[in-house]
Amino acid sequence: MMTGPEIAQRAKEQLARLTGLKPDTVSALAKDEEGWHVTVDLIELKRIPEATDVLASYKVLLDHEGNLVSYQRTKRYLRQELMEQEA
Repeated sequence: MMTGPEIAQRAKEQLARLTGLKPDTVSALAKDEEGWHVTVDLIELKRIPEATDVLASYKVLLDHEGNLVSYQRTKRYLRQELMEQEA
């Protein structure tokens, strides 16, 4: 049986291979009868300064063995928007 951290890493790796984008962070992780639901934030556009990077949140579904079943981009935002929400 895979652990949450292992699933999070698998989601980031598989999504990066599919999209060609660099993973930034995992912002949500949950398990149910369908499998593992993971939200991964990817860097879609790297900018200078870093606060203006364009990121996107992707909802990913992995089966119980950690294989990617589906993914969908749900939100696009600037990194500074995330920092403002956390402050």
